Amino acid sequence: MKSIVPVLTIVGAIFVIWYAAAVWLNADWAYDKATRSGEELTFTTLVADTWAQKKPKLPAPHQVSAELWDTVAMKSITSKRSLVYHTWITFSATALGFMLGTLLGTLLAIGIVFNRTMDMSVMPWVIASQTIPILAIAPMIIVVLNAVGISGLLPKAMISMYLSFFPVVVGMVKGLRSPEQMQLDQMRTWHASSSQTIWKLRLPASMPFFFTSLKIAMAASLVGAIVGELPTGAVAGLGARLLAGSYYGQTIQIWSALIMAAALAAVLVGIIGLIQRITLKRMGMAQ
Repeated sequence: MKSIVPVLTIVGAIFVIWYAAAVWLNADWAYDKATRSGEELTFTTLVADTWAQKKPKLPAPHQVSAELWDTVAMKSITSKRSLVYHTWITFSATALGFMLGTLLGTLLAIGIVFNRTMDMSVMPWVIASQTIPILAIAPMIIVVLNAVGISGLLPKAMISMYLSFFPVVVGMVKGLRSPEQMQLDQMRTWHASSSQTIWKLRLPASMPFFFTSLKIAMAASLVGAIVGELPTGAVAGLGARLLAGSYYGQTIQIWSALIMAAALAAVLVGIIGLIQRITLKRMGMAQ
């Protein structure tokens, strides 16, 4: 119970600030409407108006909740008006990009740790790759892949992979290098081969770093999938919902898509955290 109180306090404070900000940001339209109609605008009327506008600058929490209820619970999951449908489209690209990014990041990390040439040449390029804004490179990836006849899920997954492989590389390099020199010397006294040292010492030691990097990579992968939907003119996916909402000034739709994306990220990261606890517990590693 004691651990819940601070969380509820923070959540309550967020809602209070959110409602107050909705009044502040949406007040101009309420004042303008009252001036044109010649009506007197009291504080109560002002609050009621700013929390009920159809296209507010900042929708109130209950407006976003109503939109989520309508598009999640009241629509068929196969309907293009369902957020569940759009979430599944984005999740598909996220999952594929995450798996490709994890595979690429792990292989690069192993090469960097066990090959000095790769360490000196590849690692700087890996770091430099993250200095390129994803909004600039996403259209380039999509155009190039479309030119060779590849469209649909894979281009979005490639953008997702581009963002997600980097945390895995950094985390795995740190993890694979985490064993102390004494432990490495002990493996040599047992005449362990390089492959045995990897499987019996380096990889197990890297697991805490690996799972931590996977959580970051999953969040980055979701961002990449959403960004990948923006320049394609996609009609499905959370990115498409955000884009359509911005075109038509539907801020409530934009916020509901953002909340859904945050919920999806929380679920996916939570699944990785659960797998981490189970795996490390079976390996006898303290959390």
